[in-house]
Amino acid sequence: MRLRAYLLMLLVVAIWGTTFVVVKDALADATPLAFNLARMVLAFLVMSMVYRRHWREVTRGQLAAGAIVGFFLAAGYQFQTAGLAKTTPSKCAFITGLVVVLVPLFSVIQKLRPPGAKAPRWNAFTGALLAFLGIVLLTVPSSGASLLPDLTSINIGDMLSLGCAIAFAFHCIALGHASPRIRFQPLALLQVGFCALFMAISTPLLEHPHLHPTPRLGLALAVSALLSTAVAFSVQSWAQSILPTTHVALLTALEPVFAWITSFLILGERLGLRPASGAILILAGIALTELVPQPHVPTAHEA
Repeated sequence: MRLRAYLLMLLVVAIWGTTFVVVKDALADATPLAFNLARMVLAFLVMSMVYRRHWREVTRGQLAAGAIVGFFLAAGYQFQTAGLAKTTPSKCAFITGLVVVLVPLFSVIQKLRPPGAKAPRWNAFTGALLAFLGIVLLTVPSSGASLLPDLTSINIGDMLSLGCAIAFAFHCIALGHASPRIRFQPLALLQVGFCALFMAISTPLLEHPHLHPTPRLGLALAVSALLSTAVAFSVQSWAQSILPTTHVALLTALEPVFAWITSFLILGERLGLRPASGAILILAGIALTELVPQPHVPTAHEA
């Protein structure tokens, strides 16, 4: 059973990483936020049918918790997809992976920590520093012959991706408070449903939504809605009851690696020495944060 859980979680992480490239390609046929909205509505419809028996469990308190979690989930995906339209898939994935470092960093604030969780330890702060240095190397080229970063060349897509990591960090914290009190089926339904609602409200305010139906857009919607959202959230919820949290977090940290491999194989994207060193530092920061035993902190995609 444990081996099956490991293999299925590895498959889920590979799907999450591959999605970056698939969505990047499909954004030629849709505006970023319109794509997000279509993805979440489709995922919610599928989950509503699969988990239809759990609607009767929903209470007023669960609705409030689902709204909070769904808000941060919507913010994360809006930032991520908007950033992906303006930067490369591997860079977006590596920056988004910072969420496993940002969560313990934000957990310094006692009121943000899940009930019973302790303050983060030294490895969380060291990992955050390594990851920050990695972001600088990955996203900011050097200024001429100097090793100092050229801050004028920061990509807006990189900044949007960082906003995504911050939003997903708060999504993790919100889940840490809600998941002990709510079964995963109604919580998954509510967060995806409210996520779609917030996207429907914000999308017309932030862009002129447009969808041009094409086969690659249909493929991207199918993969991201059915596999990356509906199936992946369900698989991780099951696997989380079997595997140690730190092991699941380490598997999740492989997401940007799968994104880079896919981007290399499909788009031919290559990383130079400087950005590749930054990517290694980010992975080192993530690994240091998660390998050293510490109090439980939920991972980026827990549902």
